[in-house]
Amino acid sequence: MGWLVRELGWLRLPLALTFIFLYMPILVLSIMSFNASKIPFVWTGFSTRWYVELANNEEIRQGFINTMIVAIGATIVATALGTLLAIGLARYFRSVILDAYSLAPAIVPDLVLAIGLLMFFTALSFSLSLFSVLLSHVVFGMAFVAAVVTARIGQIDSSLEEASRDLGASAVSTFFRVTVPSLAPAIIAGALLVFTLSIDEFVIAFFTDGPRTPTLPLVIYSMVRFGVTPEVNALGTLLLLVSFTFVIAAQRITKLTDSI
Repeated sequence: MGWLVRELGWLRLPLALTFIFLYMPILVLSIMSFNASKIPFVWTGFSTRWYVELANNEEIRQGFINTMIVAIGATIVATALGTLLAIGLARYFRSVILDAYSLAPAIVPDLVLAIGLLMFFTALSFSLSLFSVLLSHVVFGMAFVAAVVTARIGQIDSSLEEASRDLGASAVSTFFRVTVPSLAPAIIAGALLVFTLSIDEFVIAFFTDGPRTPTLPLVIYSMVRFGVTPEVNALGTLLLLVSFTFVIAAQRITKLTDSI
C-alpha cells in the first residue's frame, strides 16, 4: 500500500491547485466584504459598513423575506411529502421504476426541470408568483428528503412497527410513536438539506417566479449584472455562512443516523 501512496504522490499538486481554484474566489469575496473602499477589489482598510448598508437596503430585505417564505414553506411541505413518499415506496410499493421516478427531480438538470415546470404552469394558466416558486421547490425538495429517509428506513427493523400493531396500537398511532421517532434524524437532515438548497436556488426561481416577487438570488443577479459591489460581497459572505452551517448540520445528523 505504501508504494501506491508514493507512486500517486504527484497527484497532491493538481489536487491542491483544484482546491485553490474552487475556494480562493470564496475567500477573496469574504475578505473584500470587510473592505472600506467602494471599489470591490481595492483594499483600503477594514470596515463593516457594507453589512450595515446591506441591512438598510429595502430591495435586499424584501428579497430575503421572499426567500425565507419560499424556503420555510418548501421545507415543511417537501419534508412531509418526501417522508411519506419514502415510507410508501419502502413499505408498500416496492418498485425500481417508482424509486427512479421519485429521485428524478434531484437528478434532472435544473434547467430542464425549470423549463418543464414553466411549461406546466403555462399550460394550466397558473400565474407566476412566490407560490409557483414554492411549489417548484417542493418538487425537487421531495426527492432529496425521500432519498435521505429511504436510506434510514433500510436500517430500521420493521418488526418494531409490527409489534406496535400487535399490541393494539392503530396505524396512525404506530406511525407517530414508532415510525417517525425512528426516522427523526433522517427527516431533520432532509429538511436542513432542502432549506439550504432552497435559499440558494436560482435557475428554477428565475423561470417560475413573478416579476414583482423576486427571491434573494434573483435580486443578487439583478445587482451583479452591472458589476460586483461591496454589498454583494457582504451578502454572499452571509449566504455562504448560512449554507455551510446547514450543510454541516445535515452531514452531522446523517452520520448520527448511520451510527444509531
